[in-house]
Amino acid sequence: MNQLAVLPVAGLPEVAAGDDLAELIAKCGGFEDGDVVVVTSKIVSKAEGRLVRADDREAAIDAETVRVVARRGGVRIVENRNGLVMAAAGVDASNTPAGTVLLLPEDPDRSARTLRAALQRLTGRRLAVLVTDTFGRPWRNGLTDVAIGAAGLRVLEDHRGRRDSHGNELAMTVTATADELAAAADLVKGKATGTPVAVVRGLADAVTEEDGPGAAALVRPAAEDLFRLGTSEAVREAVTLRRTVRSFTDEPVDPGAVRRAVAAAVTAPAPHHTTPWRFVLVESAAVRTELLDAMLAAWRRDLAGLDGWSEEKIARRTARGEVLRGAPYLVVPCLVMDGSHSYPDARRAAAEREMFVVAAGAGVQNLLVALAGEGYGSAWVSSTMFCRDTVREVLDLPPGWDPMGAVAVGRPAAPAPARAPRGIEGFVEVR
Repeated sequence: MNQLAVLPVAGLPEVAAGDDLAELIAKCGGFEDGDVVVVTSKIVSKAEGRLVRADDREAAIDAETVRVVARRGGVRIVENRNGLVMAAAGVDASNTPAGTVLLLPEDPDRSARTLRAALQRLTGRRLAVLVTDTFGRPWRNGLTDVAIGAAGLRVLEDHRGRRDSHGNELAMTVTATADELAAAADLVKGKATGTPVAVVRGLADAVTEEDGPGAAALVRPAAEDLFRLGTSEAVREAVTLRRTVRSFTDEPVDPGAVRRAVAAAVTAPAPHHTTPWRFVLVESAAVRTELLDAMLAAWRRDLAGLDGWSEEKIARRTARGEVLRGAPYLVVPCLVMDGSHSYPDARRAAAEREMFVVAAGAGVQNLLVALAGEGYGSAWVSSTMFCRDTVREVLDLPPGWDPMGAVAVGRPAAPAPARAPRGIEGFVEVR
């Protein structure tokens, strides 16, 4: 069993821009082969000249931010350019002169590699270096130090494929060794003792000859991050990601995902405490084909009797529905007027129906956004509204169910093109 010692490196002077940090640390500490030197990022930043004038800390945070993860009041959790998700992008206004802020090292892994090379040259020892900063953590109160830069250390210990003491194969366990060492070192560094460097001794097996991938290996890829956004940010991103998809892969759609989307759909607002939505899930390929063939025949019959509608024009118009045929799953949202009020005049009766139509649209929007959150593309096509009797007949729907289009669902065959930013100008009038 490894026995670890965590030793403070005392006596470091105040660090300023241009100082040789490795020389300062080497003079103050005693080192052995296999030691891990843990350095608070603040002194790395000071030595690298990352103390900048900034009367507006928020502007400095903006400059360091790549993406806002979550915001509540004046608190922002953001992703910085190194992929670190943290409060205020790591911009620090504590223990700095008035009107200045301290930024994180521009490239913490590069800083760790540079510092390691210099320390090994000065001490003649085989060392690893961690650059650390203080993070909050989801679901846990309190702060702890984590590694934001690393050199010469296996930052992750992969236990997958090994067996525990009961013979069970480990399938998920990957230990963040670098973060564990950063937290341990902070116990002797502390925030108020003025000791920004510590040495962890006793883990020489984790110290490597090469610099290694650095702390960048600790950053979870976006595709694997199930908690990438805060609540309001996730809603906004899902709304933005909800794009009309017209080409799908053959991958089957998870019926459970669609049902979760329907559960979101039926939370939409509706008049008179009603539930004016019904969702027909067309999961059978045979039923989809029967429905689309019947709809196409109905469209052709209707259009063929109209002046100016040539066979070519009819073919162009009905081809728009091919997006439904190419999807592996269809949802037919229907409007029901159960609970609506009766009025003797046509104007009020029409307005009553409009309220229910708006509620149905809100339900469909919820459905589309929830499907985007599940990773599915969709296209809301109006076709069924033009042949409702045909749709009701094929799907055996009650007479009071009015199909409100059809939603094609599936995995997008290709990424949607980037959406140009759209401001609210032109869509808002203030009175």
